[in-house]
Amino acid sequence: MRHVEICFSPELIHLHELTGKIVVVVDIFRATSTMVAAIANGVKEILPFPDLESCQQMQEKGFLIGGERNGITAPGFEMGNSPVAYLKGEFSGRSLAMTTTNGTQAIDKSRGAEQILIGAFPNLEATVSYIQAQDNDLLIHCAGWKGHFNLEDSLYAGALVKALESTHRAEEDGALAMGSLFEKEGHNLKGFLSQASHAKRLQNHGIESDIDFCLTLDLYEIVVKADARGFLVEA
Repeated sequence: MRHVEICFSPELIHLHELTGKIVVVVDIFRATSTMVAAIANGVKEILPFPDLESCQQMQEKGFLIGGERNGITAPGFEMGNSPVAYLKGEFSGRSLAMTTTNGTQAIDKSRGAEQILIGAFPNLEATVSYIQAQDNDLLIHCAGWKGHFNLEDSLYAGALVKALESTHRAEEDGALAMGSLFEKEGHNLKGFLSQASHAKRLQNHGIESDIDFCLTLDLYEIVVKADARGFLVEA
């Protein structure tokens, strides 16, 4: 049986071995949810950047650019970090360069893994099926909030742990704890995660529709992964 473990922050990723593993990067509110929404609604590919400057320069190469810091659109960027902005398919066929406060940093720090997948509730079941068809151990890399643990990413990690029980054994304490938490609270995602600090930050920005989308299960039957170029594409 394969194994599953959780890294609760990019600041802790150096404690985990990446080689040979599938890494699922998760930033529920909102980067990875936005990436899944964009690809599912026609965006051709996404190139993530850890910094604003490199991302913004991609506009000169014809990329749509999305930049977010502290929950709001970064100055000079066409897009922020809202999944609902992509739901009408207005950017079908475009290439997107994207940088966010937490999620794209976590992707950058996951380089060296055998595969990097993008985790979100709207494509949870498809991601589970894909992982179960592979022959690799799994590391779930939570983006957190500026280096700190957060509730929503960790609860998604628990959802993956529970869904993978038939193929992946959770032996470390974090995976055991989050699997148990999801078993207890997963039936009421929005109610439970309304307590989360980042949910409250987003509510202060008046974007409850983003939260609703991010906590909706299995809207899409797609898997999003990094290809050999580092672009995020449909698997």
